[in-house]
Amino acid sequence: MTHSSAISEGRIAADDGLRRAAAQDCARRIAEAFARYNAEFRAITRRAPLRFDNRDWKGSLQDIVERIELYDLFVDHTVTEIRDLLGERASERALWREIRAAFATRVARLPDAEFPKTYFSSVSRRLSGTIGVAPDIEFVGTDLDPLANATSTVVTNTYINHGSLPLLIEDLLGDVRFRTPWKDLDGSIRHVTAEVRRHLAGLGGNDGVHRIEVIRPVFYQLSRAYIVGRIIGPGACIPLVMALKNSDGGLMVDAVMMAEGDVSIVFSVSRSYFHADLDRVDEAVAFLKSLLPGKPVSELFTMLGRAKQGKTERYREIMRHLERTEDRFVPAPGEKGLVMVCFTLPSLAVVFKVIRDRFPYPKSVAREDVLAKYQLVYKHDRAGRLVDAQEFRRLRLPKRLFAPELLEELLGETALTVREDGEYLDFDHLYIERRMIPLNLYLRTASPAAAEQAALDYGQCIRDLANTNIFPGDLLPKNFGVTRHGRVIFYDYDELCRVTDCRFRDLPQPTNPEDEMRAEAWFYVGEHDIFPETFLNFLAFDESQRACLLRTHGEIFTAAYWRRVQQRLADGEVLEVLPYHPYRVRMASGAA
Repeated sequence: MTHSSAISEGRIAADDGLRRAAAQDCARRIAEAFARYNAEFRAITRRAPLRFDNRDWKGSLQDIVERIELYDLFVDHTVTEIRDLLGERASERALWREIRAAFATRVARLPDAEFPKTYFSSVSRRLSGTIGVAPDIEFVGTDLDPLANATSTVVTNTYINHGSLPLLIEDLLGDVRFRTPWKDLDGSIRHVTAEVRRHLAGLGGNDGVHRIEVIRPVFYQLSRAYIVGRIIGPGACIPLVMALKNSDGGLMVDAVMMAEGDVSIVFSVSRSYFHADLDRVDEAVAFLKSLLPGKPVSELFTMLGRAKQGKTERYREIMRHLERTEDRFVPAPGEKGLVMVCFTLPSLAVVFKVIRDRFPYPKSVAREDVLAKYQLVYKHDRAGRLVDAQEFRRLRLPKRLFAPELLEELLGETALTVREDGEYLDFDHLYIERRMIPLNLYLRTASPAAAEQAALDYGQCIRDLANTNIFPGDLLPKNFGVTRHGRVIFYDYDELCRVTDCRFRDLPQPTNPEDEMRAEAWFYVGEHDIFPETFLNFLAFDESQRACLLRTHGEIFTAAYWRRVQQRLADGEVLEVLPYHPYRVRMASGAA
């Protein structure tokens, strides 16, 4: 070997050593950043019992926003730190491959190891500007199973039925520890016992309870605490969710839910995420999946507050589906939107939404306004009436899967966001939501009774949104959807605003016949003026549906109603919107 060759090999070895050292350092820094994020996430989550005990609902709302914002704050800081550390090498692919390998080794034995991997991918994608996926520098494998190492028993307390269901329920409720005393523990025990027996009798059984398993931490969502468990009986596994209320007189069981549909609504992504301090989130998800087999794993992670992991699992679910389907992406059912191009895959229960380059008249919002509205909904109390929209950037989908008319629309109407790259379409930005039946289409095909019920729930949807300081803006039925459980949800956010930002006015009475004949308003209308009396003029309900709606919700078409809601919100009142039916509340109140 020549002297020059030895020097060259020495330099290569030195470079390799430096790169390995840099990779180990970056992997350590990213892992430590995630650990700090996770500790802060759990610290915020652990405030929930105190908020509940103190009935500090405003504090609960603040915690929701603070915890949601936490992830991006930490990722932004980590990206800046790694960029400053690596300088020009911050996007060097060979280096990131070594960082990824070092990071995988470092987090392999951690509980919920998929969480730090998702955090790593957020950092690497941001620094490398990845379009689509880059398996060599992030963790995105569609074959990865986030529940692979999970069991469904470790996170539970188990209560055995030794012959008395009331004593079993007493033991269970007695283990729930709050500083707030029970208002009437015996009454709550009787209520839970009666509800369990009633439900089992409806299934054709009697007591039929061998044991009850309950997830150890209590789940909190705004003003309610939830005991989440399951009943194990002869060949059966039945959900058991008990809602606890901290009332003026003390703690009480507010509702008992055992039907899968009722429990699914409690865990709906149209509601605020739960605060439950879980040592192993994957085990809790496995437990919940046993109760709600029809609910995607992605939504369960999301509902437990792990929104980024839920997003990762949503991506995996979509990609796995695309590998085994011959379906094509087509325009989503419903009227064509002026702000969004919406498309779907018939065999996949999600909708993809891309913001158009230009909005035709009469839309006057800007792209930045639309982004802000979706961000507002992400952080707001969705009250079970706003669908959770997951935001994706630099997503890549196979072009061959797009129907020709949809492909033409995307390339013509969203060219600033969507572009062709060989066999793929690259989306700089889009939203993915759960698919629902547009309310206007539902009303055309549903039975008269179901249509009337949907009209009633439409009115309740508007009330629920108002109570959380949300005015939909555009109340046309086409902007609302009907879920598989028959609930009406609002999903078109471009004109959404806060109730407290509006000026609700009574419709002025015309002073002469000429005023009534004018095509435009003969009186002054300010930018934030709303005239609820005019809402009905634009709603395509038939006479029966309209009569039903007016009979129950007629006041939402008066300015006085909206001004009352504004006043209550201005006074600082937190208006509850519960994820269970009012009749259950009345039953619980009577029992306790």
